[in-house]
This record gives sequence, C-alpha cells and structure tokens, in this order.
Amino acid sequence: MDGKYVFSGLGGGDNMISEWEVPKGVNSEILAVNVTARNACVMGDLSTAEELFTQEIATDAYNYTSYANRSFVMARKHEWDHALDDAMNSVTIQPSLAGYISKGINALCGQGQIRDARTAFDIASMFTNEYSKTNHLLLLVKACRIFLAYSLFHCGFQAITLFRADQHEEAMLLVKELAAACPNNDTLGCRVVQLLTTSLLPVNFSTFSSISDIHSTYWDLVVLFGWVLESLWQNTHRFRCDALRQAGRLEDALESYRRMMDVIDERTKASCLDWCNAFEQECSTLSLATGDAALAEYDYDRAISSYTVAIDLNSASETVFANRSKAKSGKLLWEDALLDAQKVIELNPASHVGYEVKHAALHGAQRYDESILAFQMMISKLDSTPNPQIRKLREQYRSLSDADRAIRKVIHVQLDTAPLRLLNTTTGLLCNREAQISAFQTSTEYKELLLLTMKHPDLRTERITEVVATYFGCVMLSHRWEGMEPLLHDIQDKVVYELEAAGGLVKLQSFCEFARKADYHWAWVDSCCIDQTNNVEVQTSLDSMFSWYRHSALTAVYLSDVPPSSTSGALANSAWNTRGWTVPEFLAPKVIRFYQQDWSLYLNDNSPNHKESVKIMDEFEDVTGIEARALAAFQPGMRDAREKLQWVSTRVTTRPEDVAYSLFGIFGVRLPIHYGENKQNALGRLLEKIVAQSGDITALDWVGQRSTFNSCLPADISSYAAPPCALPSLSEDEIQTSVSSLRNTVAGELASNLYDQLDNISAPRFANCRLHLPCIAFRVTELRQRHSQTHETHLTYGVKADGLHDLLITTEEKLIQFSRARPTRQTFFLVRPWDRRLLEQPDFTDDVDSMEDWSEPGSPLDDSPSGSPVEQEMGDSDSHTRALRLMVRLGQPFGAFLLAQQRSGEYKRIASDHDVIAQVKDVASIPNMMGRVKTLEILADAGDQSFITHLYFSVLRHYILLIFRDLRLAPCKNATRSARDRQVPEPRLASPDWDLFERAGRDSFVREPDEDPLEALRCIQPFCWSDNCPAGFVQGRQVYEISSTRTSLETVTQDSSAKLDRWMY
Repeated sequence: MDGKYVFSGLGGGDNMISEWEVPKGVNSEILAVNVTARNACVMGDLSTAEELFTQEIATDAYNYTSYANRSFVMARKHEWDHALDDAMNSVTIQPSLAGYISKGINALCGQGQIRDARTAFDIASMFTNEYSKTNHLLLLVKACRIFLAYSLFHCGFQAITLFRADQHEEAMLLVKELAAACPNNDTLGCRVVQLLTTSLLPVNFSTFSSISDIHSTYWDLVVLFGWVLESLWQNTHRFRCDALRQAGRLEDALESYRRMMDVIDERTKASCLDWCNAFEQECSTLSLATGDAALAEYDYDRAISSYTVAIDLNSASETVFANRSKAKSGKLLWEDALLDAQKVIELNPASHVGYEVKHAALHGAQRYDESILAFQMMISKLDSTPNPQIRKLREQYRSLSDADRAIRKVIHVQLDTAPLRLLNTTTGLLCNREAQISAFQTSTEYKELLLLTMKHPDLRTERITEVVATYFGCVMLSHRWEGMEPLLHDIQDKVVYELEAAGGLVKLQSFCEFARKADYHWAWVDSCCIDQTNNVEVQTSLDSMFSWYRHSALTAVYLSDVPPSSTSGALANSAWNTRGWTVPEFLAPKVIRFYQQDWSLYLNDNSPNHKESVKIMDEFEDVTGIEARALAAFQPGMRDAREKLQWVSTRVTTRPEDVAYSLFGIFGVRLPIHYGENKQNALGRLLEKIVAQSGDITALDWVGQRSTFNSCLPADISSYAAPPCALPSLSEDEIQTSVSSLRNTVAGELASNLYDQLDNISAPRFANCRLHLPCIAFRVTELRQRHSQTHETHLTYGVKADGLHDLLITTEEKLIQFSRARPTRQTFFLVRPWDRRLLEQPDFTDDVDSMEDWSEPGSPLDDSPSGSPVEQEMGDSDSHTRALRLMVRLGQPFGAFLLAQQRSGEYKRIASDHDVIAQVKDVASIPNMMGRVKTLEILADAGDQSFITHLYFSVLRHYILLIFRDLRLAPCKNATRSARDRQVPEPRLASPDWDLFERAGRDSFVREPDEDPLEALRCIQPFCWSDNCPAGFVQGRQVYEISSTRTSLETVTQDSSAKLDRWMY
C-alpha cells in the first residue's frame, strides 16, 4: 500500500479507505495549516513543511499560528530546543490552543518536564470553548504524551500480550489501570491504548462517536506525531476477529470481519488474502460444528444461523443445505426449507438426500401429493444407487403400493362392520362403499397415513386401524319414524343440504349438520340409507344392523317429542321408548348421547357418553326395566333369553314381523327376512333358533295364547311381559339336611341311574317346526272342569297326575273331561321340561358372540352362577351324593306344561293364562321316575290354520301356476330316444286338486320355514298333473335337485322358469 492508505475508522457504515491526502471539508481548530504544508507533514516531508512555515513567519513575524505549527514540525524532527522556542514565541505573541499544545508536547518530550507539560495542556483546554471535538483531541494528545512518558503505552502492549496468552483477567486488570490513570478519569484519554487492547477483547468494543470525529482525529494525530496508523488498524481488526472467534463469539467475529472487508479496497484485500482464507475456513468449520450440535439439540434458530454462516463463507455443500433445510422444517419454515431442498437436488441430482428433505418440507406444508411424489423419488434414488450401504437404507421404507395395500386391508376390515351406504357430512351426498373409500383416499388423513406407513414399515397395524377407524367413524341415528321420512330415492345423487327442507328432510339435514359440526365424516339414517325395494339389501342390513350400531363412533338418539330444557322424566315419557327397533339401537352402541327436539343435549349433560351418566341411566333403567349394568355393557347372545324377551314385551313396530326381526341382533342370530309371513311365524322362527341353538328352555316360560308356529311358543311377544314365576328355592343348609335324610331311605343305585339318564338325555331341538322336548312326563289321570266366577272367558280344570299334587289350570280351550273311572283315548301329560342346570354341572358356555363373561342370574334351579357348592366341596366320585342333591331339587315346585296328544302321536301344548306350578308328592319316589323321562314331539295345533296354509300353500298355489302358465313342455332328458323323436302332443295342465294337495302336504310338508318351496313339489307332484304328462316329466328326483339350492322364496319365484329350463331341457 506504500503508506498511502489508512483505515479511516471503526464504526462501519459507509466509511471508506481514502488516499493519503487531506480530506475535503476538514476544518481543524487545532492545526490551522494550509494544504501544502499539511500534505508535506502527512507525507513526512518535514523540511518542506519547515520551509513553508518559516516563510509564513518571515512574511508576518507575529503569526503565532505559524510558530506553533513549525514547533510541531521541529518536534517531529526531535529538535526540541528549536521546537520549544517556537512554542514560546507563539504563546508570547498570542496565547492560543495550538501554542500551548506545542509547548506541552515539547516540555514533556523534549525536557521531560511533566508538571510544566500538564500546566501547558490545562491552559490549552481554556481555549477549546467547550467544543467537544477540539476538547477530545486535546485530551487524546495529552494522554498519548503522558502515557508515553509513564510507559503506560507499554503496559497496554503488555495487556495485549497477556490476552493473547489466554490470561484474559490479568489483561483486563491492566486495561482498567490504564483507564484509571487518565486525567479526570476520562475514558477518551486512553483511546489509543484501548485500540490495542479492548479491540482484541471480546467485550466492550469502543469506537469513536462519529465518522467526522475519526477523520479529524486521525489527520491531526498524523500531523502532530507523524504516526502511520494503517497497519495498526488492520492488525487490530485481525486480532479482534481471531479473538472473538477463539472465544466462541462467531457472530461477533464475522460481523467485525465483514466491517473490515467492507471498507478496504481490493489492493488491501489482496494483501491479507491468506489470512482471510484461513479465517473463513476456520469460521466455516466452527459454524458447521455449531450447526450440527444445535440441530441435534433441536435448537433450530442457532442451527439455521450457523449453517447460513457456513453457506455465506462458501461452504455451500449439499449436506449443509440439507441440514439447514431440516432446521428450517423444524422451525416450520416450509417454503424456505423447500428452497434449500431444491438446492440439494441441484447440487447432487443422483442423491436421495435432496428428495428426503424435499418430502419433509412438502409434508409440513401440507402439500401431500407432491410430498408423496418426492418420497417415491427418494426410494427410486435409493434403489438405483451403486453404494451398497446407502442402498441398504431402502429397507427402512415401504413402497407406495405396499403401503396402500396395508391400509386397504385395514379399511376393508373396518368397513365390514359399517353400513353399506353412508352420508358424507361434508358434501351431503349418499356414498356407497367405493365412494367412501375414494373419499378417504383423497383426504388429508389418508395421505398422512400413507406417508407414515411408507416411512415406517414396522408401523403397527393398531396405528393404521386407529387412523382408519377415526376417519370412518360413523354417527348412527336412532329415532322414531314420523310421517313421510325421506327414502333412498329421495336423496340418491342429491346434496342433502340443498334439498327443500320439509317433513322428514328437516330432521335429516339437521342430523347431518350436527354430525359435521362434531367432526364426523359420515352419518347413517335407516330410512334413507337402505334400499327398501331390494330384498337382498334389506336382509343384509337387518342381519348387520346390530353390529353397525355396535361399532359406530356415536349413536345419536333424537327425541323429537322432548322439548328443549326438559327436566328429568322427559326421556321416560318419549314415544321413542315404545318402539321395537329402538331397543337394539340403545343396547348395541358403546357410545350414545340423547338429544332433544332442538338437538341440544338431554338434561344439558355434556358427558361424552350418556351410558356413563348415572342420572340418565337411572331414569332409563326405570322406564325400560333393564339393569344399568346391561344398558352400559350389553353383550349380544342367547344367555338370559327370558329376561331379554321381557325387555321387549311391550314394544310395538309398524310392521308386525319387525317385533321379531328387531331382536335378531340382540340374540346374535341370523335368519331370513320374510315380510308378510305374519308375526307368529317370525317370532316362532326366532324362538325356535334360541331354543335349538342354546338349549335354553326359559323361552318356553310364558302365559297367554299359543302360536300357530308351534304350540309350545307364544303367539305374541307380550306373553313375556310378566316376569317368570318366582319359585321357592332351598338354601345350601336345607339341601344338605334333605340329602342326609334321603341317604337311608333311597337306594343309591336307583338315584344314580336317574342322574345318569338325565345327564345323557339330548338337549331340546327343533326340526321342521316341531319341538323335541326332553322332559319328565307325568300322565294325567283326571281332568275335570271347575266352576269359577273369576274367569268368565276362561275355563278352569282340576288336574290330577301320577306322582304329583293336584292342581288347577285355566285356559280358553275346552278340554275333554275324564277320570280313572271314565278314561279317554287321548293322552294328557303334565311335563317338567328338563333343565340341565339341575345337575349342578351347567353346560351353558359363553355365547360365541359375547366378548366378556356374564354370570348366570339367580334362580331356584341355580343358586350359584359361577359353580354350585357341591362342585366346590366334593368331587365327581361321590355320585350318590350328587344324585341325592338332584332328587332334592326335583322335589321342589316347578313350572309345568299341560300337553295333549294328537292323532299323529305328537303333542300340543294347552295354553294357560297363568303359570302352572306342580310338585311331586313324595321325594323318595323320584328315583322311580326313570320311566317318565321322555323326549316328546310338540307341534302346531292341527286344528289351526297353520303357517303351512298361510304361507306355503297360498304361495305355492300362485307359484305353480306362475311357473307353468306359459311353459311349453318338451321331452325331458331321461326319456328314451324313441320317445324324444316321436311327436308328443302338448301336455295339458290339469287343474290341481288343492284339497288333495293340502292333505298330502299335511304330514310331509311340515319343514323349515326358510326351505325352498320348490322342495314341496316333490311331495305333491303326483296330485297336480294329468295322466297324459310325457314320460319322465318332472320326476320327483329332478324336482328335488332343483330345490336343493335352498334359495329364498323371492329368488325362487323370480328365477323358477330358468331353473326348470336348465333341468328339463
């Protein structure tokens, strides 16, 4: 730089390095020097400066300023005497600031007279007029010369030395001493020393107050002392930058470095290039280490700052950009993170890293489709990389197809327990399964789950199930149908919210809006989400409805007749509580809430599940008769069948068959739906299933009218309204006492044989609507009518039976009276239906549909639901004791049936309007009952118009004519070839003899109600056709084969002609 450039300041801003010349606009009050003389001083041409000042004195001998200026020049030449003479002449001619400064400098440096020098500087201060800039410079000049005299300046360099030796505290102490040594404790007095000390320390960096201060001060010091401060400023900044960096204050070091680089020119930069490169490299290394540490500690701000420093220092590698992208993602700066990710891809397109961070940024920005594409590109790069270690990273991820397949599998499982059609609460459209899945695949939830599954191949299925279940969580509506409810065709392909709000649509729209505001995507209403015209769909829906409610996210019970702000008791009085379908709708759900007319919560109960609300459940228990425990945690199945039948005994439905159909889910059974079959048949099929599948005979405990389906079953569900008869039961002590008394009076072998016989008897079962009932039958020996004024519409009979106490029975039927003296050929039995619980070895296992254990209810037959005392206190080896205990129980009163034998040998139950309670006369005679243990076949009353006539005969009459009305018959496949070749006249369909048809079918056509009616043709075929039917036409076996598919009645009717064509031609 040849001494022509100096650093002009420490303040930054727009300070620049200027040529070594007097700056324009400088107006120093201390050195009133012309430009030529000043330039000579600055350039070190002291002789020229002396000559110029001498000329000025020669021109004006009283020019005190020229004397003072020449004194400065002579002092710089170390001609102290000459300099002091000029200073004295100056102050003698005219006391001035410049004169006394020159006197003070020369007194101090030339003669070592410190006291005189201080006096001179003090007098000089009187000429500053408190002008701060002049006063500051005066103090600085004074301080510099005083410090030099006292070697304090050397102490400053000692402080620097101590600092560079990492002895920071000692260095700072010296600096404080230097500052304290300044006159009047003025900190500006030690400015030069501070430049060399505190500028290197990472604390308290001082600077001049303004740019103009720096310029004037700098040039005056150059003129006065001839100092070249260029290298001093530059080295000071280097030392400071290194010191701040070494102290870990990277941002301060870089700020100081940037200020220095901003103000120096290219020539100066070139001279310190090596230092600059080394400094930047060290700062870059430090910033990367700091950034990595900060990123690991989730200090994203510090990480971003550190990586930015490294990038600004030309350390812009893909790793740095990738890490900064991660840090920005951590700060949720998604767009900035995306820019860095794109930079990574540009730097290394073959690397997976750029797509990895791009995916993260896009994911955070909720740009899911782009995020998925980026993730796929990342997997593609991992698959194609030649580096085996990087390729191994591929094992950490799933492909898009694999992830989608895993999610779809869970979706299908979830939808197995969801309705076929659902209302989308967002769009207001009715959606089938495909539309539901499609909506999910376009949702944020699906895309987030897809990405999560792709990134975590070991993701537990439970987590996927949780997301899927939450999205497909459905709100089911339980309500009472009122007036014109909207049906499927009313809303199909229409937006529910846009339909005219009228009638039932108001309720539907309000419900969908309610579900949407509750953040549920799907809603279901029975009136419009089932195609009522499609029998297959109706069958599927009724089979699955209990499960749908069971797995719903919420069941909303809408009480349209409960006004807002109702008090407790309004729920009990609602018409909703009288309907049959509402029973499974409140038993099945796990979460249920009751809503009033305006969709506000009943009783203002904000609990998330009203099944957990004690107040609501207590009210509900009172009105339904169902225990709160069962209400809150009901499990479907056939256990406690009699109790469940009592729950629904007072319920009504619009369609009579629905009384039975609504119970299918409660009992966990699946049966065909045949609307039009009549109420008795529907209920009979249900009860038949319960008894046959579970062996539970409590469903036979009823009073009222018998069913045409089977005489052992009631005609109406209301027959279960009365609770079962409460029979007396024995305590364990009483049983033990009775057993002890029987030991010496009853033969052990007989008792054990009876026990074994009853233990091996088959369970009750139904076949072709006939009940095969295992029982202990007591033959009735006398049946006499008794006159009773309390039963005007019923007849009362006195009944005597072998081995039983006499009893009375009241019935609507008129029975044949007989006695031992006047016997009858018709046989009557009082029977005790066999209940295996009497053996004290219950074989009732948990229902397969149940999800937790339920204890058996207390009853006279079973005092210990979890195992009887005899099981706990004795082993199976003591068969005698076990048999005696059975005798004691058989000796207790029991509910009996009166059965009347029919001509065909089967039996019919005689219905009674009250319980028939019987009891054996002598307990000791019980072992002799082995001959009374029977399995009796009980059927419908032959005198009634049975379901055969109601359903099959009426349907088949129409069905047969429908099949053959337009059918043109041809030779069948089993005819001889000659028969097929000859011309056969068109057969004439004879008019069927329906009376003969019914008589033939009376015994042979009693079968399962869901059997294909075509099977009946095999039985009545000979009676339906004329004699001129072609050989081999409609052979019994062929017709039987046609019916072997066991299709539903409707399907058979629609497809019958095709079946006959397939089998006959």
